[in-house]
Amino acid sequence: MVGRLSQRLGRRTGLAAGFLTGDFGAIGVVLAALINSIPLLFISMLVYGAGTATNLQARYAGTDLALPTQRAKTISMAMVFTTFGTVADPNLVELTGKLAISLGAPALKGPFILASIAYILAGVILLVFLKPGPLIVAKAKEQAVAIQMKKEPVFKKRNYDRCLSYGANTNCYIAIMTMAPVHMQHHGHDLSEIGLVIGIHVASMYLQSVITGVLVDKFGYIFMAYASGFTLMLSGLLAAFVLVIRWVYLLLRWLLWDEVGTLV
Repeated sequence: MVGRLSQRLGRRTGLAAGFLTGDFGAIGVVLAALINSIPLLFISMLVYGAGTATNLQARYAGTDLALPTQRAKTISMAMVFTTFGTVADPNLVELTGKLAISLGAPALKGPFILASIAYILAGVILLVFLKPGPLIVAKAKEQAVAIQMKKEPVFKKRNYDRCLSYGANTNCYIAIMTMAPVHMQHHGHDLSEIGLVIGIHVASMYLQSVITGVLVDKFGYIFMAYASGFTLMLSGLLAAFVLVIRWVYLLLRWLLWDEVGTLV
């Protein structure tokens, strides 16, 4: 919906609306914790997702006025610069958790308080200062060129549906990133340690964007989509291999425990 709104009315309207909608969701999540309402939590998380979706789409605004041969590199530069905030955010979990506790909410609702402030600031700043919207300017330029060349504007031919299939490949990473903090907390790690691990993970994931952006511009997005899928498959096989080794270790430890007595 944010993408369609941006296509019709420009990035300024689409991104601002998405961030401000996400702000209402973040407030709803905190309120759900205060009144202990599961239905309100689910509804608020759905609304909160508008802010997350907008945050992901905002980086593409930098490509609207970029040269065709540098669009992927432009996105990668935006991702690298936003990495600093993305890495810092998980490490604020403990600090924002204390704020949430002082308000009578669970500690894990602290990041949603921070997200509420960030979303409303982002929405207002874009609404006030993003004039004219880069997508509108890009469309106007292509329309002018199309009139001169007597061709159909490129924006009418673009198909964004294919991007959805590529984006679906990230679902497995989201599942891992969601479950890792739960298991870490179950094994006794505090929020500061969990935030550090997530921050390192995010840095490792986004800081390589400069390299991938250059490769996409050079070899094309289709080739890199297949290459990324193959790399993702190898990482999954490696993780499965490590898990099998762990099972073998536990089995041998169980079988040999009685004979050895102690086994490191």
